[in-house]
Amino acid sequence: MSRVVVADASPLIALARIDRLSLLITRYGAVAVPEAVLAELCVDADRPGSRVLSAALAKGDIQPRPLAPGGEADMARLSLLLDAGESAAILLAEQTGCRFLLIDERRGREIARRRGIPVVGLAGVLLAAKRSGLLEAVGPVLADLSRQGYRLSDALVTEVLHLAGETGRQGD
Repeated sequence: MSRVVVADASPLIALARIDRLSLLITRYGAVAVPEAVLAELCVDADRPGSRVLSAALAKGDIQPRPLAPGGEADMARLSLLLDAGESAAILLAEQTGCRFLLIDERRGREIARRRGIPVVGLAGVLLAAKRSGLLEAVGPVLADLSRQGYRLSDALVTEVLHLAGETGRQGD
């Protein structure tokens, strides 16, 4: 199994918007993304988080990777159910034998799991960052994500706070 983490765009954008992309990079190293995800990151746009993403790309913390040739039919099938970035991220994760695929979209997670790809969501990354000492508390980060419009279900937030030992402490 490869040690590379493959990521979909949404978690990267969310972390960049709250200036916490470094949590992912420090914990797991450089993150591989297919070209379709790179396009969704809009690193040249004037959007919240774009400068953080652009800097990470320039430093090599985000590494674009091509998909292996011959996967067009598989990409077409996946694209009937998912957007291009999610489809390409799943294929890249499969092709690299990645450590895990960072993806939060429910249907994408289900499809990746069915294909035998280890899946972690943004909440899992935050928990790992706290457990490794990179983050003092998960609650304030979840609150920042929520303020930026990143949607995590109330049930997931409650579970994550419980697992982090922060029950009843969202947002501080």
